[in-house]
Amino acid sequence: MKNILLIPLLIPFGTAVVLLLTWNRRRLQRLISVSGAGVLFAAGILLLVTVWNDGIQAIQIGNWPAPFGITLVADLFSAMMVAVAGLIGLSVVIYSLESAEVEHESFGYHPLLHILLLGVCGSFVTGDLFNLYVWFEVMLIASFVLLALGGHREQMEGAIKYVSLNLIASTFFLSAIGILYGVAGTLNMADLARYLHSTPHTGLMTVLAMLFLIAFGIKSALFPLFFWLPASYHTPPAAVSAIFAGLLTKVGVYSLIRVFTLLFVRDVEFTHGLILLIAGLTMVTGVLGAVAQNEFRRVLSFHIISQVGYMVLGLGLFTKTALAGSVFYIVHHIIVKTNLFLVSGVVRRLRGTLDLGRLGGLYRNAPFLSLLFLIPALSLAGLPPLSGFWAKLALVRSALVAESYPIAVVALLVGLLTLLSMTKIWGKAFWGESPATAAGEIQLSAFSRVSLYLPMIILALVTVSIGFLAEPLYAMSLRAAEQLLNPAGYIDAVLGRMP
Repeated sequence: MKNILLIPLLIPFGTAVVLLLTWNRRRLQRLISVSGAGVLFAAGILLLVTVWNDGIQAIQIGNWPAPFGITLVADLFSAMMVAVAGLIGLSVVIYSLESAEVEHESFGYHPLLHILLLGVCGSFVTGDLFNLYVWFEVMLIASFVLLALGGHREQMEGAIKYVSLNLIASTFFLSAIGILYGVAGTLNMADLARYLHSTPHTGLMTVLAMLFLIAFGIKSALFPLFFWLPASYHTPPAAVSAIFAGLLTKVGVYSLIRVFTLLFVRDVEFTHGLILLIAGLTMVTGVLGAVAQNEFRRVLSFHIISQVGYMVLGLGLFTKTALAGSVFYIVHHIIVKTNLFLVSGVVRRLRGTLDLGRLGGLYRNAPFLSLLFLIPALSLAGLPPLSGFWAKLALVRSALVAESYPIAVVALLVGLLTLLSMTKIWGKAFWGESPATAAGEIQLSAFSRVSLYLPMIILALVTVSIGFLAEPLYAMSLRAAEQLLNPAGYIDAVLGRMP
């Protein structure tokens, strides 16, 4: 069953290849795209079930023994991320059947989307730092083209900012990899963990930890390296914004958690204390930016930043329950944030604008859409019994147990400000009166409604289900946190037990 690790990579790769071969056949491309995304989601669930039942899975490509060959490995955290990525990929592809413009599809929208999913899944299952860099670059190339697809001025401006900052992050990442290889002679993460745990800690290791923190901090939009995100994520079509918001920054957060639980754990008081401080600053600056905005997707973009702070908070606390809270929060946020961006796309489709000052009255004209906004919005703010409440509760409780009272207070206050900004969107876009300058309502066809609303309904139901059935996901998150804090199982799965 170890070959199961190849499936989440082969499916999007094969789908992208077939889509390229059917370039001029739009209907066939759409069918292949949906089918490929559906199979990827099924493969993600299968991988999750396998890891849950049989433990950490690892495979050496070409039968080259680790650490000399290419290693793929999935612990529970990796498997959960692949499964959620499959769900988001399927949701966005279905949504794109109606939202994607013919021009974008003719320029390769569908194969690019699956190449992006390939990069995301590859990042989650790689066991080698250099290959992690490669998968980041696959994501960067696909995401840059998707961001610029259409060539509108606003898109090009956002794409240039996005790619420039991410190339800087890649430079830091590659530099850190080169220095680390010069020190340790290996880039296999399990082999690096064994080496770093058995050699004396030096100042150079702390410097390397900071280089990785900067590289992944840019990619996950941590304070003060987040300014590229709100300048770019609101510019592309809604489906592209949704998959970016749901997955791309989470790959950066995943990488942070991976290296700062597996590799850099010898100077926890400094490294993780700094991460905790950055988490608090990220939460505060992100939510203040959201409160100050008056455009639907820009509010949501700033909230990505503040919510990344919550995800990293658990890493900074570095306890089992805190890491479990981070894992839970990542899963919750991927689903909720993707859904909010999908809702914003329908709002723009109906009214022709996302300026909150020119919206209003959607509650009366589109009550079901209003409900589909309210569920993820209240979950993002952390209201019970939705998924966000349990995620925030786990993190705040962990902070109180660890006697990190300032960060607990910050987390609670940021939750209140998040609720304030969500009620701002609700009051202006959904509840208020339609301004005289509002664009006329656009009627959707039956196919449009199914394609646009079905993904939002599915994600909203998942959010509600997690809220009412939080215990299974939290139990899984606890087990994932235990594997992260006790990396012997990960190391043994890749390298085998030491004699």
